[in-house]
Amino acid sequence: MKRRAEILETITLSGLPDEAVPVYEAALQSVATSVGYFREEPGETWRLEAVRPQSADQGALTAALALAALVSGHEAVAEHAPVEAEGWLARTVQSFPEQPIGGRFLIRPTHVANRREYGRHVLVLDAGLAFGSGEHNSTRGCLMAFEGMAHRRPRRILDLGCGSAILAMAAAKWLHRPVLATDIEPWSVRIAAQNGVMNGLRNILRARLADGWRHHRVKTDGPYDLVFANILARPLCAMARDMAGALAPGGTAILAGLLGTQARMVLAAHRRQGMVLERRIDVGPWTTLVLRRRG
Repeated sequence: MKRRAEILETITLSGLPDEAVPVYEAALQSVATSVGYFREEPGETWRLEAVRPQSADQGALTAALALAALVSGHEAVAEHAPVEAEGWLARTVQSFPEQPIGGRFLIRPTHVANRREYGRHVLVLDAGLAFGSGEHNSTRGCLMAFEGMAHRRPRRILDLGCGSAILAMAAAKWLHRPVLATDIEPWSVRIAAQNGVMNGLRNILRARLADGWRHHRVKTDGPYDLVFANILARPLCAMARDMAGALAPGGTAILAGLLGTQARMVLAAHRRQGMVLERRIDVGPWTTLVLRRRG
């Protein structure tokens, strides 16, 4: 007798303005398996869609959406619809092929045969783990930014808010140097560690549970030559002083998770701490800022 497929649900949030998108995206990522975003019409509002088991904790979703409404000042109404897991997984695998990013990286899902790739650093990740799978334009912007500065060969590297640790793995593979990857979510830290092992980086990628800059390991491993912070615009602004203080003279910060409309705010917060803009990368509506601490 064929086992009945697990029932998942799709959660849809519509009519989101630009400034609310990263806040609600982060909220859904904390309670869902996969999150996608879509522009409803050119120049108009956004729609977010998330997939999770229908049996998942409704209270956690309600709390996450309530917090997002408080932070963003925009209240979104969630619509729920069931979807068969087998059909969703098939679509996920089909829509997650190998992804070349920039000139030096290739994201390879585990369902694609492993083969030698010349001229690119291959990062192997599971399809379906949308948070940090390389599909998001803020992640792509960070990889492109790193490609542009890797020739400096930074020695002390931190991936702050690492998610799947895709950025930490990129730096570790290219530079063959230890990288500290931290996140406030235990689930993300476990996934980051597993990804490190799967990519042959067990000995140089260190995944740690840490709340921003407060953890003793984050403090003692600095000052850093390179910090990735693919988070959200407002937390980036709030941490600007800590960021500047944790960078070595001439050190680089690659900041992402912000929309183009939020770039000026994030840049201003870091300029007040003596940092200078080296490069701005726009991929779709998302912006990556490359900043340096004066030497």
